[in-house]
Order: sequence, then structure tokens, then C-alpha cells
Amino acid sequence: MPHDTDRSPPPSHRTPLAPRLVPAVERASRLLDALADAHEPLSLAELSRRLSLPRSSLHGLLATLVELDLARRNDEAEFSLGPRALRWADAFTAQSDLMRAFESHARRIAALGTETLMLATLDGRDVTYLACRQGSRPLAVNFRVGGRFPAACTSSGKAMLASLDDTAIRLALGDGPLPRLTRHGITSLSALRRQLDDIRQNGHAIDDEETAEGMQCFGASVFGARGASAIAAVAVSVIKAGLTARRRAEIVQGICQLAADISTELGAPPPATMPARPRRAPAKPCDSGAPRASHIAINTDL
Repeated sequence: MPHDTDRSPPPSHRTPLAPRLVPAVERASRLLDALADAHEPLSLAELSRRLSLPRSSLHGLLATLVELDLARRNDEAEFSLGPRALRWADAFTAQSDLMRAFESHARRIAALGTETLMLATLDGRDVTYLACRQGSRPLAVNFRVGGRFPAACTSSGKAMLASLDDTAIRLALGDGPLPRLTRHGITSLSALRRQLDDIRQNGHAIDDEETAEGMQCFGASVFGARGASAIAAVAVSVIKAGLTARRRAEIVQGICQLAADISTELGAPPPATMPARPRRAPAKPCDSGAPRASHIAINTDL
């Protein structure tokens, strides 16, 4: 049975120097996140349970959000996200050079024309999807804007992490075990570092059934004008069964070209002039074996 990896955004990573949050605004933000993550309208009681907030506090917040068109209330007194949130989302998308570049260049890479492509950014231990172009090939995965996954499990997350130094990586991921979504995932920071060394050498990252059984993803970093570390990453997801070596090479070349084209449009310096990260001796590549039939048992409609 497909399982839902829908997860609420983690608490804010605040430092002692961070400004104090206004409680009412923070609660409203959490409430909007809960409505956005839900797949169906939620009752006041259910929202109270999910947010661990009293109904009396939520009642006033919901009334205000409904009045502002940020939430809707149906005849069963259940609540869902309102149309004003879509207006903000559309404005954010329209104003983003990064997403405009993704949408423009994603259409131009012939090798990726039938595949599902994602644009993601790094947010602490997670990646957040900023845009997605669904492919024409059948793929039992639903990506959507705002979806989140552990960075260490995804090709886009690993591509971005590879652009950071050890201090920044530890700051982003912490010292504890890494989350694992499938039996193919890794949990130790030392194992991840070995993968990151390979990524720095090869120029692309691989998610080999680490996010979903039977799915393989390839990602590459996108750089901005400063060029020191990745500002985003692009990735392509494919069914692993039947993926030939030739097709794999085409896909890898295509996703690297897409990342390079977006980076160039954003003003990134040529790759030869970008600062190199220190590398250890490359780890022995993992032998993924011949493509085998697998069933993707996941729904990432986050």
C-alpha cells in the first residue's frame, strides 16, 4: 500500500540572536501550514489535536483567516486553505528569477523531455520543492510545490550539501542519525560525507531508491552570482526497472546541463572559476547492479 510521507514543517531553527516571534503570528502560520498540508477539510477539534492548541485560541484565529480569505469554512464547520494563499503563491512564483529560469530551460533539454523534473532548495535538514514539471512517462510519485523530504535521502539535497564545507554540513544536519525513508538509505554522517566526495568529483548526485523503492533520481546543483555554494538544485526522477546504461548517461548529462544553464542565467561564474571544495580520495562507487523490477510504494503528494 502506498504510504504518505506528508510531514509538518519542523520547528524554526532559531538561534539566541534570532528575534522573538509574535505568538499570534506564529500560531496563525502553524495553522495555515496545517491547512496546506491537509488533503481534506479539517474540523476545529482535529486542528486543535494536530497543533496542540486550545479550541478557544484557534476559533478566533480561524474566524480572522476566513474573513481575510486565507481560510474557508464549509457547511460542516470544517476548514481548508483559502484562495488568497494561492494569490501569494502565484506572486512568489512570478517574481522568482530562479523559478522562471527553471521553467524556461526545463523545456529545452531534449533528453529530459519525457521525465519528471524538480527544483528544490535546502532548508535545514530538508529540501523544499519550489517547482515541478511532471513528465509524460508514468511515475507513481506525486511531487508538488512546498513538499519536503530529508535532504540526505534525495539527489537534490545531496547535490546542494556537496557544495558546502564540513562546518556548514554539520550545522544543517546536526550530529544525530540521519533520517532514512527506505532500507537503501544511510543514517551516518560519515557515510554521507563519502557520498558527497563522489558528488564533488562526478558533478551530480544520485538517490538510488533512498526516497522510494524502485525509483532512482539524479540531481545537480544550481549556483547564483556569488557561486560559493548552491542556491538550489534540479533533479530528475525515473523508474529504475529497465533503465539502461545509455539512457542513464543521457539523463545525467541532461540534468547537469539544465543546472548549468540555470546557473549561467542567474549570473554564476563559469565552473572552472568557482571555488573548489576540499576532497578526500573518492570512495568506491556503489554497485547498483542490473536494473530490476520494483514497485514504488510511496505517495509524495506532500
